[in-house]
Amino acid sequence: MKYRILGKTNFNISEISLGTWQVGGKWGDTFDHSNADKILNNAVDQGINFIDTADVYGMGDSEKAVGRLVKSRSERIYVASKCGRKLNPHNNESYTPKALRNFVEDTLRNMQLETLDLIQLHCPPPEVYYRPEIFELFDRLKDEGKIQHLGVSIEKVEEGLKALEFSNVCSLQLIFNAFRQRPQELLFQQAQEKNVGLIARVPLASGLLTGKYSKETTFGKDDHRAFNRNGEVFDKGETFSGIDYEKGLAAVEELKRVFPNTPLSLIALKWILMFPEITCIIPGASKPEQITANLQAENLNDLSPTEMSAIKGIYEKFVKADVHQLW
Repeated sequence: MKYRILGKTNFNISEISLGTWQVGGKWGDTFDHSNADKILNNAVDQGINFIDTADVYGMGDSEKAVGRLVKSRSERIYVASKCGRKLNPHNNESYTPKALRNFVEDTLRNMQLETLDLIQLHCPPPEVYYRPEIFELFDRLKDEGKIQHLGVSIEKVEEGLKALEFSNVCSLQLIFNAFRQRPQELLFQQAQEKNVGLIARVPLASGLLTGKYSKETTFGKDDHRAFNRNGEVFDKGETFSGIDYEKGLAAVEELKRVFPNTPLSLIALKWILMFPEITCIIPGASKPEQITANLQAENLNDLSPTEMSAIKGIYEKFVKADVHQLW
């Protein structure tokens, strides 16, 4: 396993880490604690030391599973959670220092921890970035020892640029993959200048970049790839990175022709790791063996300039016109 420094936190974290949206089952399912424990322990066994979760994953059960892991292992495991999405309605008016403090304290209780290494605002509404009192709350929580650092999970590049104006923001979590390339144009440079770490989520574009899907593939009604394809429940960009499914399939076929001998999922992960501004990737896993499969990307040779150019060309041909200006 290779490690990178997460911005001004100075945390030395695994460049392929773990997101826990799926560890206990699909959204809305009864949380499978046994499966979650197997996935989490397999991750740590293989050198992963950074776990990303959120208070809405399994309605707190994911946080409880991560807390159990930390207390049961001797290794240093860096824990990141997120807060804000439990607000109902999820709008600017609902964001108050009191509500966010309560969420952080609930997370600490769920995890049975005294402090969080990283707490992230969970894709807040755009207006929140113009309210310094929200960001100042986390300075107080840090002074109280309840958190170590603040990050922000964002949907749009513009939100990331605004978040960087707050000096206590230490990391940004963003969608970045071969089908979501805009962040590298300006956001990467700005984040690097301010020593802010970048955490890449949705690295496989909701599975599109595994190369395993076709027009005939069906998704269950409780799968966001069915119920959120047009942004019906949350931001459209979280599902297939916001691109049209059939256009995505066409782009994938082109990628397969460029990389005929390597699983496309590994190419997709390696492509992200080619950017030194990215601290880590947080692919999810619904079974332990997916951890092992993802980590094979560590063993790939660097992609050549020709290969990187080919991926860029496919993005520009199939994807850019539809999504580039949106996120």
